Formats: sequence, C-alpha cells, structure tokens
Amino acid sequence: MPDRARYAMYALALGVSISIWFLAIRSPLWLDETVSFFTIKGGFAQILTRQGWPGVPAYPFLLWLWTKATGTGEITLRMFSVLAMLGATYLLYRAARELFDTDVAIIAAVVFCLHPVVIFASIDIRPYPFAALAITASIFILVRSRHNNANWLAALFGFFAACIVYFQFLFVVILPALALCLFSLQASDRKTYWRRVGIALGTFALAFLPVIPGVRYMFHTSGTHVFSDAPRLSYLGQLFAQKRMLYPFAAIVLLAAATRRLDLRRRLELWPVLLCISLALIPGLILYGVSVETSIHIFVFRYRLVAVPGVALCWALAVSRIDSRALRLLFCVAIVAATAFIYFKSPASRIHDYTWKYALDVVEKNASADGAPVVICSDLPESDYLPVPTGAAAKDSAIFAPLSYYQLTVPVVPLPRGLNDEAKRAGSHFLKEAEQRHQRFLAMAFMASWDTLDWLVDNTDDIYSVRELGMFNGIRVLEFTPLAHADGSR
Repeated sequence: MPDRARYAMYALALGVSISIWFLAIRSPLWLDETVSFFTIKGGFAQILTRQGWPGVPAYPFLLWLWTKATGTGEITLRMFSVLAMLGATYLLYRAARELFDTDVAIIAAVVFCLHPVVIFASIDIRPYPFAALAITASIFILVRSRHNNANWLAALFGFFAACIVYFQFLFVVILPALALCLFSLQASDRKTYWRRVGIALGTFALAFLPVIPGVRYMFHTSGTHVFSDAPRLSYLGQLFAQKRMLYPFAAIVLLAAATRRLDLRRRLELWPVLLCISLALIPGLILYGVSVETSIHIFVFRYRLVAVPGVALCWALAVSRIDSRALRLLFCVAIVAATAFIYFKSPASRIHDYTWKYALDVVEKNASADGAPVVICSDLPESDYLPVPTGAAAKDSAIFAPLSYYQLTVPVVPLPRGLNDEAKRAGSHFLKEAEQRHQRFLAMAFMASWDTLDWLVDNTDDIYSVRELGMFNGIRVLEFTPLAHADGSR
C-alpha cells in the first residue's frame, strides 16, 4: 500500500477515535463539573477562597479566563477540556515519534484517545485534561533530552513536572516514574549529567513550592474525600488493556508469527523500555496499592488518567515488535472499529455522568407554584465533615454546587450526605417548623443519601402523605403533602 494511502487511513482512524469524545458533549453538567463552575462563579478575586483548600490551583484561573472569552454554556465549557486533551494527544504522539516509527507513534496516540478514561476526561469540565497535557509535555521534553543536553530543556522538564500537581494533587504519584527516567538518562560526561539533573530538580522545587500546602492538606484530610469502594483486581487490568484491544492484538501477533513478521530477536534499548513501563506501572500500582491496603480508596476511574500516557506508550512498544506496516495498520483499524461500534451503538455513551439538572428542573416546576421549600442532601463526601450552610447560603456553597449552575428560586433546606447526627438535628428542626406551618415540601437526594429520605418518611408518616415524583439519574424526588384531618386539625 502506498504511504499516502496508509497515512490517510491512520488519519481517518485518529479522527474517528477523537470523534468518540464528542458523543456526550451536550450532556448537562454532572456534580463535579458544577463544583468547577462554582469555583469561578464569584469572579477572579474569589477563586482562592471558593476552592476550599490551601494552595494555588491553575485550572480555575484558566477556566475563568476561558469563560470571559467564550461564555459559560455547557458545550463551550467542555471545549476548553477538549482542546487540552488534543494538545496532550499531540505531545504524546511527538514523544512516541522520538522512540518509534511514525506509524507506531500514531497507534500510541490512537490507543490514548480510545482509552475509556480519556474519552470521559476529554469533555470533563475538570482539570484532568490539563493534567494530562502537563504529563505528556513532561514526557516529550524528557524524551527529547536523550539527545539534547540543553539547560533550558532540563528547566522545562522540571517546570512541567511540577505543573502536573497544580492540576491534580493525587497525580503526584507519577513523579517517582519521571524521576526514575530522569536519573537513568545518559549524558556525554558526569558533569553534564549532574548539571542537567540539578537544573531539573531545582526548577521543579521552585515551581512546586506554591502547591505544597494543598498537597499537605489533601493528605491530612484524605479520609474526608473517600467516596469509592476498594477496587477489584480486574479494575487494574482494565487500566492497561480492554478486551476490544487484546483480542485484535492477539490475532495480529499470531498472524505476524505465522508470516514471520514478529520481531523478537531485535534488541531493545533499555531506556525507552524503562520509560514506557515505569510511566504505566508506577502511578497505576501506587493508586491501586493504596486503595487495596488502606481505607483511602483512590483508584477512582478518572484518577487512573495519570497512568494512561504510559499505557499508550507500552502498547506502542508492543506493536513495534510487529515488523509489518500492513499488520500494524490492520491492528489500528481493528481497535478503532471495535471501540467506535461499541460507543456509537450504546445510548449510555451519550451520557457523561449523572446530573442534578433534570431533578432540579422537576423540583423547580413543582415547588415554585407555592414556594414550597426543598430538602436537599449534598452528594459531596466533604459535606459530612464541613459545616453545612444554612438558609439561602446553600445556593452559593461548594457542597451544593449544582445549585450554582442549575438554580432554584424556592427555599432550600440543606443536609449533609450521610444520615449523621447533624442531618437528624437539622432535619428534625425543619420538620418541626414545617408541621407548625402546615407546609408542603419536597426532598431530593442521590443514592448515598437515600437513607435520609427514608428517615424523613418515617418521621412524617402520621403527618404527611408522601409521593415519589420520580427518579432522575439516581436522584429521588419526594413530595410531602400535609394530611388533612376531619376536624380540621393536624
């Protein structure tokens, strides 16, 4: 096949891979995305106070600047993340191109684009695409440093390595892998080696200083942010490979072996192998190990993004052993076709994540007729440890962030996520006032807070009739109507 036709097919495969990102771009904002909007809603001057932890975050300031230029619509907010992920894809390709043939580098980019975590994060109004951009920038600069001892490259590497943590504190787990690859770089002489290492570490230390308070805060309060169960071993396997990639790869390997196109004798350079494997295994295994061995379960789907660039490079390393351009192209086309078929066919792929929008729309329409108050349980785990705002303050609170984007005009009664003492105290106080006023009210909560809804029902069974208005993305909405007695009393 002519090179022009082959690379046209690669371009088409990459385009189809990226198009999968856009299937859910019209989805309403989910919980964490509304937190991002809440952080910037008060303007540039309030970002640091609204973020809720010490340190200097980069993403909210960038997002605020983006909204000043494009607005705050759901699609325009998401396009900011798409652009960052496109940049990460390009830099990963450039890094892979330094290590492998051009077609193998394209396959690395395709594998990256097709990873479920990347598909999700690419349109997520959160800092993860920018963290991926910083990671791939660090990898690219590190790879370029193999054949260039320039001081500015070492400084850039240290800077971008520090930038990773500016976008996600937990992504600090990739720093040991980057450090290992930095220290294992060869140089023409020891003086050049230590100068390069010193510049990189010095620049990193200076750039890292502003985020140290935030990292310390995150680790000291790690128990308050836990919201996931302990991961299964299969989750670790899914990080490194999905069945829709393994089956085509196994078939291509067998075909390559049968046609004597499987090159296992060629000696591999040690440093590229170390780079690919360490960038995938070290961050992935740290997240998994901490989640399995402690009560801090951080092997969360979107956090696994930190290892995906390394995973894509590992796949490129494996594909590079197939000494056939035609078979490499066949593998690329096969995984793109399989993934596209699954995503374009599934209705679930057009839903980004659960959203409060539909439930809040129903509540607003129902409650606005008579101004009925709405009891809302936060779905952020931090709400069980932070002071719950009272009254109107709940509509401008981080732990009730959905109300900052999908607004309610009726009074809100805020409760924490769990059915703890605070929830019972505040709930009992409200029920007493509602009973005295003979007042209709609504209540809504996501799955983790359904116990609170049941508690409200149990404590009003002889005072109110309860009707479920519906279930919207896992959010139950109940209507409580005062019972009318024959004598007119309650």
